[in-house]
Amino acid sequence: MSIVEVRGLVKKYPSFELKEVSFTVDAGRITGFIGRNGAGKTTTIKSMLNLVHPDGGEVIYFGKPLMGNETEIKKHIGYSTGVVNWYPRKKIRDIVDIVKRFYDTWDDEAYKKYLAMFRLDESKTPLELSEGMKVKFNLLVALSHRAEVLILDEPTSGLDPFSRNELLEVFEDLKKDGVAVFFSTHIISDIEKCADDIVYISGGRIVAAVPKADFIEKHAAPGETLEDIMLRMERGEGNA
Repeated sequence: MSIVEVRGLVKKYPSFELKEVSFTVDAGRITGFIGRNGAGKTTTIKSMLNLVHPDGGEVIYFGKPLMGNETEIKKHIGYSTGVVNWYPRKKIRDIVDIVKRFYDTWDDEAYKKYLAMFRLDESKTPLELSEGMKVKFNLLVALSHRAEVLILDEPTSGLDPFSRNELLEVFEDLKKDGVAVFFSTHIISDIEKCADDIVYISGGRIVAAVPKADFIEKHAAPGETLEDIMLRMERGEGNA
């Protein structure tokens, strides 16, 4: 079942444009959002969250348009942009005490679980965290209010291989509970490990939005990895 529908998103900048971006994100599936730097991944994600205002198109969550229902919809979305830039000098426990008031679905047991898993110290401030630990803090907040959709921009960026693998296992557990996980990454091996579906963007256009197995079957030459396929397609060498 499609839990998120992105329909014809357009966003124009002087030097870049999202061009009729459309795809769906399904409940209980992990969708990897891939493309080279500057392809439009972050602009798409920010448009999906109304952090930037699209010039055209719409985003539907749970059958309702985001515009006009943003407050209610965002109670059911966990999202992370990969950085912490709010309350940089407050302790983590104090930030959480503020944030949890906005979610009637906040789950203290889930919070404690991921706090221990990510080995975060509640007495530290965001300024005292490494880049990898900042990513984990954003994810901690996103995972602690029983979100039905996770939208994550480069969540594995800055994490060591062990922590990345740990996070991908978290995604797998959430998937079993019916959560839709949508995450962008330039680490193609992460997509190979866990993604069910692929949304591939290049130059502001969606090149493919299909199950991973179908993408590989259509585009792979013998012996190619998903990364090999991506590199060849970005060089403009076409399908196998």
